[in-house]
Amino acid sequence: MKGASKLAALAAATALCAAAAPAWAWPDKEVTLTVNYGAGGNTDVASRELARAMEVDLGRSVVVFNRPGALGTIGPAYVAKQPADGYNVGVVTLSSIAIMPHLMTIPYAARDFDFVAAYGRYRYGVVVRADSPYQTVADLVAAAKQGPGIFFGAPSAPNNLAMFDLGRVTGAKFEQVSYKSGSETVSALLGKQVDAIVQNPSDVTSYIQSGRLRLLASASPIRWPEFPDVPTLKEAGYDVEIDSWLGLAVPKGTPESVRTRLEQSTKTAVASDRLRQTYKQLGVDPVWLSGQDYANMIGTTYEQMGRAIKAANLPRMTN
Repeated sequence: MKGASKLAALAAATALCAAAAPAWAWPDKEVTLTVNYGAGGNTDVASRELARAMEVDLGRSVVVFNRPGALGTIGPAYVAKQPADGYNVGVVTLSSIAIMPHLMTIPYAARDFDFVAAYGRYRYGVVVRADSPYQTVADLVAAAKQGPGIFFGAPSAPNNLAMFDLGRVTGAKFEQVSYKSGSETVSALLGKQVDAIVQNPSDVTSYIQSGRLRLLASASPIRWPEFPDVPTLKEAGYDVEIDSWLGLAVPKGTPESVRTRLEQSTKTAVASDRLRQTYKQLGVDPVWLSGQDYANMIGTTYEQMGRAIKAANLPRMTN
């Protein structure tokens, strides 16, 4: 009987360990991180630095694969269909989950993911040439009201939504000229093809510092630390702001214990000195949000962007 009791106890202990295994055994192999933009861009560089820092914390390789295309929606579409085992993590940016669904048909929705964390925020700013007659946003708005309109350059949403929203709240007319990238947009401004642009710090800071461009206002909720004297659009009296975040998600149904470990690892990574220095060079704010907070932001932004896009009368794009 004693032998039988020992066997029963051993079996119970083994079963208990097996049930608890996901909480402590993960990860036992490399983790794949799918980035939804091409190699070398800001999202890629920021995500690779995050992966490097997470490797240190997790003790396993975090291997980055780029799956760009369709304005950042190819990557999330791929991740949504992968096994929910914690080894398939994807960069799901705020624009790809809360903006693009209003502009194009995509094969996923927020309900297809469990959100892990946000790990960085992009800022945007309204920029003109240094020799532009527009010294303030008010000057830009006045000109757009008086003449045939102001032409601005932007690759896509959310950049263009700042100007369309500004037009909506002021009655000014802003016409978009679309470009494929931030660098093309900056070149168009320098070449006097457009009157203004809305871009990230990494695209324009060096030109502003060298005296070729001028920042009229931050289009984001915060001022740019690089130019702390320049107000936000809201501070200038316009109820306009745009925001874009970098976030991680896993396929729906990934074990909670694994999601918690990934969330904590992301928080640790964002606090690392090397990551923060890299992000400063990229013009990305190293800000961490929990998975639940990021999910809540996505829900709120989805509703806000839906209204903004409808008000701007932006057409749906063909995939």
